[in-house]
Amino acid sequence: MAVATRKKAVDYPIVVYGVLAICVLVALFPFFYMVSLSLQSDAEMYSGVPVLFPSELQFTNYVDIWHKAPFARFVLNSFIVAGGITILHLLFDPLVAYVFAKMHFFGKRMLFGALLSTLMLPFFIRMIPLYILTAEMGWLNTYQGLIMPFAMSAYGIFLMRQFILPIPNELIEAAYIDGASDLRIYWEIVLPQLKPALATLGLLTFVFQFNEFLWPLIVVSTMEMRPITTGLALFNSEFFTQWNLTSAGGLILFLPSFLIFVFMQRYFVRSVMMSGMK
Repeated sequence: MAVATRKKAVDYPIVVYGVLAICVLVALFPFFYMVSLSLQSDAEMYSGVPVLFPSELQFTNYVDIWHKAPFARFVLNSFIVAGGITILHLLFDPLVAYVFAKMHFFGKRMLFGALLSTLMLPFFIRMIPLYILTAEMGWLNTYQGLIMPFAMSAYGIFLMRQFILPIPNELIEAAYIDGASDLRIYWEIVLPQLKPALATLGLLTFVFQFNEFLWPLIVVSTMEMRPITTGLALFNSEFFTQWNLTSAGGLILFLPSFLIFVFMQRYFVRSVMMSGMK
């Protein structure tokens, strides 16, 4: 009886890890196949038979993509747009959150509730008014038109507010007594305590905006203003798609977000841990 119980206890982790390993393989298979496609020749790609392991690795696909389209310009546009939106979020989201968290004024709860209600509105509902406003301001096909409609976000304000709320009010009141202004209190007392949260907000914002497709698709009309997401459409035609070049471009699109997450994951984990302790 004891032997059977011990055998069951040993087999249980093996089954669990086996199921988890299968789930991981299933989740990673699309990424693996994209890597495989990016290294295939045109002959293997159009052979009609799926190829998982190319007979000869075509690293030249990663070189050809820079010559068959203005890919360097696409990459630059993506960094300018995603980086600009991220900087604006890091500037304005915590500042607005500080007002909602530590200041008292008439209608604060109602205004904050109205702000949070925008999270329930799909982008498709806001897309047409945003496009009309952008067109009337003459910002179509410009960096302003790609950046300014997303200068702040209700999610970022809510996230920053949750990290500012636990800061002791006595600390802020003591700074007031010493003659510090609101901006000085925000800059020297509140902001230094938000570094993990700011890193998380910056990471999430950059990754989301770097992969944004719909808004650039409807705002941008010229080749030189396209980001990577819409620039990859150049490798698709009416009759065939250059999947090897498209996959190579997709991996290039994935790489910056992956590297940023690797270098900033300690701040991301720290912010999650801090939010769990509140």
